[in-house]
Amino acid sequence: MTKLDVLRRYLLPCVSPPANPTTASSPSTGPVSKKRLSTSLRDDIDVQDSASTSASSSEATSFSAAAAADDDSDYLPAVTQPPRPSKTMVIGTLFGRRKGHVWFCVQHDRLSAKPLLLLELSIATSQLVHEMGSGLVRVALECPTRPELKSCLLRSVPVWTMFCNGRKLGFAVRRSASEETRVMLKKLESMTVGAGVLPSGSGSGEADLDEVMYMRANYEHVVGSSDSESFHLINPDANSAQELSIFLLRTSA
Repeated sequence: MTKLDVLRRYLLPCVSPPANPTTASSPSTGPVSKKRLSTSLRDDIDVQDSASTSASSSEATSFSAAAAADDDSDYLPAVTQPPRPSKTMVIGTLFGRRKGHVWFCVQHDRLSAKPLLLLELSIATSQLVHEMGSGLVRVALECPTRPELKSCLLRSVPVWTMFCNGRKLGFAVRRSASEETRVMLKKLESMTVGAGVLPSGSGSGEADLDEVMYMRANYEHVVGSSDSESFHLINPDANSAQELSIFLLRTSA
């Protein structure tokens, strides 16, 4: 082997390119393809995460809107419902002298010293007894809505126009309990329900001319609004057809 052959043998591989370029470039292309694959996967994951976040946000918004709609649907009917009337039990006493006229007294209970309401009615005692004989008595006390009476309590109205079973029978006047009236109520403290006659000298706000007739019972006090109240006799006798109601009404002028 000549020197020329030796030089050609050792120097030719260094000068000439490698015979298999795919093999030489495979080490450098391997990491590149892996990098591209990982980048693509990461992009896909980011897209999926953003889609999931958008879906969750949409669901949360829809749930909030539905909850708000449910709250509104639950709230609106409560506002539109009319207020319910309040009902309480009170003691009511109708009394009056045989030849006089009728009074109506309302107490929280039978021991109350100060009446909740005391009205002097223009109807005669004998006439009320006659009306009660029919079994149905409706007494309506009306007052116009005047400016000076519009804001006061209904039971504080001083004068009423009175109707009994649809017929106008004069007026009713709110009174303060006199000494004679308190004496009479004191005598009836032990009674919750009953009717009878008190002897002369019992006192009813009038001169002691004759006996005092009375009827005492439980009444249902119904407050419908600021312009309507009523008192309904609760009859202790289930077999009796007696009905008696007294209405306080503030009407348009």
